[in-house]
Amino acid sequence: MAVLRVRGVALPDGEPVDLYADGDRWTTDPVAGAELVAEGWILPGLVDAHTHPGAEEPGRPLDEGVLRDDLRLHLESGVTLIRAPGLAGDPPDWFGTSAESPRAVHAGPWLAQQGQFMPGWGRRPDPAELPAVAAEQAARTGWAKIVVDWKPGDQVVPVEVLREAVARVHAAGGRLAVHSQHAEGGRVAVEAGVDSIEHGMGLDPELLARMAEQGTALTPTLSAITGHLATILADPERARTHWQVPGASAHGRLTAAAVEAGVTVLAGTDTRPLGGIANEVRAMVAAGVSPHRAIAAASWAARSYLGLPGLVDGAPADAVVFGADPRTDLGQLDKPRAVIVRGRRVAPRTTG
Repeated sequence: MAVLRVRGVALPDGEPVDLYADGDRWTTDPVAGAELVAEGWILPGLVDAHTHPGAEEPGRPLDEGVLRDDLRLHLESGVTLIRAPGLAGDPPDWFGTSAESPRAVHAGPWLAQQGQFMPGWGRRPDPAELPAVAAEQAARTGWAKIVVDWKPGDQVVPVEVLREAVARVHAAGGRLAVHSQHAEGGRVAVEAGVDSIEHGMGLDPELLARMAEQGTALTPTLSAITGHLATILADPERARTHWQVPGASAHGRLTAAAVEAGVTVLAGTDTRPLGGIANEVRAMVAAGVSPHRAIAAASWAARSYLGLPGLVDGAPADAVVFGADPRTDLGQLDKPRAVIVRGRRVAPRTTG
C-alpha cells in the first residue's frame, strides 16, 4: 500500500504539520516515496456522533445494501468516525472496520419500555431486566442505548432503574446513552449519571453545570430538531398545539448554553440522507456556538470523547483536508479536498 502524505495547518492548534500514513498510524518521520495527496487545513476527520445507518425508514430491518450506501455518504462528506446509538439490527462484521466504512462504535438495538418507541425497532425488556440487558449489550459493543421517555404522558424510566443500568454498564466497561425529549426524562438521566443524553429537548438548563461536572455529554441533534420545528410552524394550527414547539424553539439556546457551561457537546445528525454533518455544525453556529467549538464537536473533541487522538504521532491515520480554514468559511465543510481513513484515501464528494 502506498504511503500517503498530507501537509498544511492542523486543527485545533493551528500549527503546521507534515504527516505520513505508516499503515494505519500517522508519523511525522519522513517516508521516502510517499504520495502527497493534499495540502491545506487539516482536521483529524469529522465525526457524526448520532446516526442510524442501514434502514431507509423507521421500523425497517437493517439492510446491508442500504448500510453500505449510508456509510459511503458519510465517508464522502469527510466523516471518518461515527457513533450509532441504536441500529435496526446487529451490523455485519465489516461495519466500522472495512475500507467502505468509517470507524464506528454502536449500541446495538435500542432498549425501550413496552408500548414506546418505533414499532419494529429495538428491544423491550421488563423494567427489572433493563440494567442487565443494557450491561450485556455494552459488554459486546461498548455502548448501550435506553429510550428513557417517548410521547407526552408516557412513563419515564424510573431513576433507580436507570441508575442501576449506569452502574452495571460501567462495571461491564461500557457507556450508556439515553434518548430524552422531555424535561422529566432529562432530569432522570442527569440524576442517574448517564454518559450521554441524545437530543435533550426540554432539558432544564439548570442541570448543565451538573452535566459538565459529572461528564454527561449532550448530543443535541440540533439541525434535525430545528428542521422539524420549521415544518411544524409552517402549519399555524399545528404550531398552536404541537407539544414539541416549546422545547424545539429553545433548543438552540440550550445547545449554546451547554457549550458555555463546559458540557461535552457532540455533533450528530439523526437525519436521512446521511452525510449532513456540515449542516449540524452550521446549526450550532447559527445558535451562537463559535465556529471553533462547533467544528470541535464534529471533529477533535468528539474523537477524544470516543477514545481517539488527533493529528499526532501514533494516532489512527484519519484526516480530512480543506482548501481554507473551515472556521472562517463554513462552506469549506461541503467540499473536502481529501478524506483519509485508515491510511487510505477516500474519494470526497464532488460539489460545484
